[in-house]
Amino acid sequence: MNRQPIAVALRALRQTLLGRDAPPGRPLLARWPGLARYAAPVGLLAALGLFAITLSVESDWGLPTPIAVLFAAMTVAPLLALPRHPLLAWRLTVLALLICTFNAPADQAWPWTPPLALGSIAVVAVAVARVDRPVLVWVVTITTVPVLTLVHPDNRVPVLLLLGALAIVGDLVRRNRLSRHALAAQTEQSEREQERRAVLEERTRIAREMHDVVAHHMSLIAVQAETAPYRLTDVSAPAAAEFVAIAGSARDALTDMRRLLGVLRSESSGPQTAPQPDLADLDAMVDAARRAGLPVTLEFGPVDDGQVPAPVGLAAYRIVQEGLANAARHAAGAAVRVTVRPGPTTLTVRVQNARPAEAGSRTGEAGAGHGLTGMRERATSLGGTFTAGPLPDGGYAVAAELPYDVEGGDR
Repeated sequence: MNRQPIAVALRALRQTLLGRDAPPGRPLLARWPGLARYAAPVGLLAALGLFAITLSVESDWGLPTPIAVLFAAMTVAPLLALPRHPLLAWRLTVLALLICTFNAPADQAWPWTPPLALGSIAVVAVAVARVDRPVLVWVVTITTVPVLTLVHPDNRVPVLLLLGALAIVGDLVRRNRLSRHALAAQTEQSEREQERRAVLEERTRIAREMHDVVAHHMSLIAVQAETAPYRLTDVSAPAAAEFVAIAGSARDALTDMRRLLGVLRSESSGPQTAPQPDLADLDAMVDAARRAGLPVTLEFGPVDDGQVPAPVGLAAYRIVQEGLANAARHAAGAAVRVTVRPGPTTLTVRVQNARPAEAGSRTGEAGAGHGLTGMRERATSLGGTFTAGPLPDGGYAVAAELPYDVEGGDR
């Protein structure tokens, strides 16, 4: 004999009679915070009104005042507990249905007052929508006890049909709520995973481009070290051997970097042989944006030779490139101003667009891409800062401070 269904049923019965309520879900008025603040006083006034109505009806039945007050309190108590503790409210309701009938007049068609009967329906409807299916079965089964024992035979069938309908609808509501919560959790998890993947992909791309920049300098070191004994006069044998060792170390470093780059590159991306862009390529990029119909102005401060390191120039180029792409995508037709100012120790990059022509279009809004994430990763990888946000006039701006000392970056 399979004892598992019996064990499940017994656990559900214990949960129904003695267990705690499930954690309360989202408040009903959470979407309307202006109305939610009035929920408590309105509910208290409604409870007091219901208490007065029940007390009046039971007084008309000829019940003694203490018993009438007790029965009225037992009618209101489940409704007060219902918003946060529906299972406790149901237990109080069953207790009220069993107790508040002992002194009912014999000529009444129903053994309960109208407030108690209607309140019991509301409590059962909420309770069956908040509990698991095994507990739901016990809730409906136990609720039928006062119906079968106290309700007139002519009225039992409609009440039992109402209980069955409440059970079916409540189970559907609960399953729909759980499905929506699971979907929301899955969507949030997917968004976090997508953002994390975008960060990793951007860091991988930065690592590839940094490899090309560093490899260029390492190649120069190897070539200069190898040719130094031939270009310089009076090079001693120990010095020539030292140059050869330096060239060998540079070649070994290049080999190791190529191996690492092979790990970073995806299967679909082939080797990149084109030189990496820098500040000298900004004019060409801005001209291309103008030809595409984007009204762009470039403010480019004077740059001394060797003032801006290659990694900083590459990061600035990519930030401007992504900023122009965002402006074209989200603020079509708006004027864009690109500012690149070299300072003594940092390079300032700013891409600012005016208010979009179409209302509701705004650069930087959440979309399918992760341009802001990539720009922030490039700035922070060099130890710099990155900011992005709307402007008071309705435009949008991204700005980065890129220090020349790239050794301080978090790479």
